[in-house]
Amino acid sequence: MEPTIIPMKKLIISIILCLFLFPVFAQDAKNILEKVDRNMSSKNRIMESSMTIHGKRSSRTLTSKTWSEGMDKSFSEYLSPAADKGTKMLKLEGQLWIYSPTTDRIIQISGHMLRQSVMGSDLSYEDMMDDRKLTDLYNAKVIKEEKLGDRNTYVLQLTAKVDNVAYFSQKVWIDTERYIPLQQEMYAKSNQLLKRTELKDVKQIQGRWFPTTIVYKDMLKQGNGTEFKMTSILFDQKIPEYIFSKAALKQ
Repeated sequence: MEPTIIPMKKLIISIILCLFLFPVFAQDAKNILEKVDRNMSSKNRIMESSMTIHGKRSSRTLTSKTWSEGMDKSFSEYLSPAADKGTKMLKLEGQLWIYSPTTDRIIQISGHMLRQSVMGSDLSYEDMMDDRKLTDLYNAKVIKEEKLGDRNTYVLQLTAKVDNVAYFSQKVWIDTERYIPLQQEMYAKSNQLLKRTELKDVKQIQGRWFPTTIVYKDMLKQGNGTEFKMTSILFDQKIPEYIFSKAALKQ
């Protein structure tokens, strides 16, 4: 009887440990994601950036300035190259409009068009539009801890808890010390890998850690990815309300 009793005791102990530890583990995942949101989200921001699109045969770089407020308002103006200068984008309460100076027209991007590429990059309009907090979109659980380069990370599995989200699930590597994502994999509901991002050049800006370079790779698209580099960023600034208006598109 003794050989049977000992494994049973071990099994009971394992079950008890799982029952006690699982809620703590789940809570840890939520806490981790909340700390990430505190770093990555802001009341508003003003940002200057460059976007280098590495195509199959050649690369091109665009520069822009963006004003954003919360999750619903954003205004971008492209500064270079000459062919794209003056192109403007306005996100306002779930709607997106683009102004083209060559045609002097404002068009609305909606529906399936939101999945299209922004200026030929690896970012879609959906990627640009969705600035919501991760905790509002996903349930999270910690899969493991893993070394990524020279940084220790928590690896989190995120599963959508809302319907209107671009990616059904994500796998995210989060810096254990600075609580910022260093790498993300975005998946469809079918579990197909759609996009991969690498976040780097992390700096402390106005009391928060923030990655100033993001490399996007659309896994369904040819080319060598898109490097988005923030050359200047300010958080919690005073932004004139007129910027977030359709009238500002033609100014």
